[in-house]
Amino acid sequence: MLKTRRHLELLAPAKNADFGIEAINHGADAVYIGGPAFGARAKAPNTIADIVRLVKHAHRYHAEVFVALNTIFHDNELAGARELVQQLYDAEVDALIVQDMGLLEMDLPPIQLHASTQTDIRTVEKARFLDQVGFSQIVLARELDLHTIQKISAATTCNLEYFIHGALCVAFSGQCYISHAHTGRSANRGECSQECRLPFTLEDQKGRIIGKDKHFLSMKDNDQSANLRALIDAGVSSFKIEGRYKDLPYVKNATAHYRQLLDEILHESPELAKSSHGDCTYTFNPQPEKTFNRSATDYFANGRQADIGAFDTPKFSGESLGKVSKVGKDFFEVDTDIQLHNGDGVCFFDVHKELVGLRVNSVDGKKLYPNDMPLDIRRGMAVYRNRDHAFMRLLEKDSAQRKIAVNMILTETQDGFSLMVTDEAGFCATAYCLAEKQIAENIEKARASLFENLSKLGSTDFITKEIQLETTQTWFVPASTANSLRRDAIEQLQQTRDLGYQRPPRRASAEPPATYPDDTLSYLANVYNKKARIFYEKHGVKMIAAAYEANKELDEVPLMITKHCLRFSHGLCPKQAKGVIGVQGTVTAEPMTLINGNDRFTLKFDCKPCEMHVMGKIRKPVLKLGPPQTIKFLQKTN
Repeated sequence: MLKTRRHLELLAPAKNADFGIEAINHGADAVYIGGPAFGARAKAPNTIADIVRLVKHAHRYHAEVFVALNTIFHDNELAGARELVQQLYDAEVDALIVQDMGLLEMDLPPIQLHASTQTDIRTVEKARFLDQVGFSQIVLARELDLHTIQKISAATTCNLEYFIHGALCVAFSGQCYISHAHTGRSANRGECSQECRLPFTLEDQKGRIIGKDKHFLSMKDNDQSANLRALIDAGVSSFKIEGRYKDLPYVKNATAHYRQLLDEILHESPELAKSSHGDCTYTFNPQPEKTFNRSATDYFANGRQADIGAFDTPKFSGESLGKVSKVGKDFFEVDTDIQLHNGDGVCFFDVHKELVGLRVNSVDGKKLYPNDMPLDIRRGMAVYRNRDHAFMRLLEKDSAQRKIAVNMILTETQDGFSLMVTDEAGFCATAYCLAEKQIAENIEKARASLFENLSKLGSTDFITKEIQLETTQTWFVPASTANSLRRDAIEQLQQTRDLGYQRPPRRASAEPPATYPDDTLSYLANVYNKKARIFYEKHGVKMIAAAYEANKELDEVPLMITKHCLRFSHGLCPKQAKGVIGVQGTVTAEPMTLINGNDRFTLKFDCKPCEMHVMGKIRKPVLKLGPPQTIKFLQKTN
C-alpha cells in the first residue's frame, strides 16, 4: 500500500483579483484576499464578482482561494457577516481565515475555516484547542521557534501555516491596541494606524536617553528562505507570504522566489508533493531583496537574536551601493561595482538621519545625474538603490507562464484515430476522429509533422511532456486531423479537470466540546459579541472580559505585547548579564520609557516568557461602527 504523500502549499497575498491571478501564474498553490468587508486590511476590499473571477482562474490549476474574514464583529454585524459567508461560499471560495470565534456559533455553510494569526497561536495548548473545534488550518504566531512548532505539530492533526516572508508586526498578532487607544482605529477591526513605525526616544528608568529619534518598534522584514527545510521537518505545510497592501512586483518576485526554493525541495523529496498543478517559467531571476523590504531577519525561528529591528527607517532603503566619492553641480559619484541604470531609484540618509530618495535621470559610469540634485548630499555618505529600473521593467510586463504537463497517446482505431491525453495529476480525456488511413511515404517527415501538430498547445494551460504512437505502422496523419484531435482532447481534459475539482470539506468539531486551556479570559481574548461569549462558555470558560474595543475607559494596561525586547537589543537584558563576572546582579529588568511627542509609553519586561509590554491608557472614549467598507456592506445588506 502506497504511503500518502504530504502536500506543501505556497500561500501568496492578493490585494485584488488581478494580483491574485498573477500570484497563481507565478506559482502560488493558494492565495488569500479580502472580501467586501470584515477583513483585517480595510484598505484592500474586493467585490464578490472579482473574487469569483479569481476563484475561476485559481481552480484551473486546482489552486485554492482563501478569504480573510479576520476582524472581530459587533453584535449588529453578525447577520451581515453570516450573509457574506454565504455569498463567499456561493462564489466557490475554498476557505475563510477568521479571528472571531462567534462565527463558530453561527449557522454557516460548509466552508472550511482557518484560524487567523490574530487568534494568537503561540502555545501547544491553544493550538490543540483550535485543532479540536473545527479549524482545518491554523496560522502560527510569527514569533514561534522551530522547537515549539515541532511540539505543536506532534499535538495536532490540522495543517500548520507559517509566515515565511514580508513585514513583521512587532506585537503578537491580535495583541496590539495602541492604534485603537490613540485613534479609535482598531487593528482587530482592520484599521491599524501603524504607530509602531513612528520614531521614538528611549529612556531608562533614571531618565537617561538611550536612543533618540529611532524607530524602536519597527522590525526588519521576515525571510525564512534558509529555514524552509527545517520548517517542513518541524511540521509546517503552508508557507505564507505577507503583503495584501504590497504592489504587484513584490507579489510576483516573492512568489517566484519561494516557488523555486520549494520546488528544489520537492524534487529531492519524493514523500512530499505540491498542492496544486502546473510548473512555472519566468522571464526574470527572482531576487526578493529588490522589492520592498526593510532588510531581512528570520526573527525567532532559530531563537532570539539581537539584530531584528529596523530602527533607522521603516521605509525600503534597498541594496547598498557604496559611498559618495565626489559631488558635482548636477551629479554625484558613487564608488560601486554594481551596474546602475537610467531610471534607477537611489536614497541616502541626510544629516538629520532621514531617508531621502531620488530618481536617477542618467548614468555615466559611476556618475549619477538625478532628476533633482539634493542639497545636502556629502562625500562619504552611504548610498542605496531601492529601485532597480531594469529589474522592475521585467516585472511590469508578463513575467511568468504556468503550464500543466500532459502525456499524449495516439492510437489507431478501426475507422480512424484516437488521442488520449493524461495530465500530471492523472486526469484523462480521449478524442476520436474518422479518417482514411494512408501509409506514410516519408516516415521521419510524417512523424515529425504529427508530433509538431499535436504539441501546438499554444495559449492553453497545458504543455506536452511526451507523445507516444501506439499504431501498427507509421500513418500519414493530415495536419487538420491532428489539430482537431488535439483541440477536442484538450477541451475535454479541461472539462474533466473542472468537474474533478473538489473544494476542501469543513472539518467537524470534537464531541464532547474541547475544553479551553484557561477558565478566565481578559480583554486580550478579543471577545466582542454575544456569539463569541457563548462559544467560550460552551468550552468551559467561566469569566470573560469584553474586548478592549468595547471599553470606553481602561486603566493603564498592556497596549502591546511583544517578543521584541529593547533591553535585549541594547545589551541590558538580565539573562544576558547572568554569569558575566562583575555584572551579575547589577542588571535588572527595570522599566524603560518610549516617547513620541506628548505620548509616553512605559515598557515593562516579563523575563520568564521573554516578553515586553508597552503600557498605556485609552486616549479618549471612542465608539465606531467599523471601517468604511464594513459600513457600506452593512447598509447594502440591510
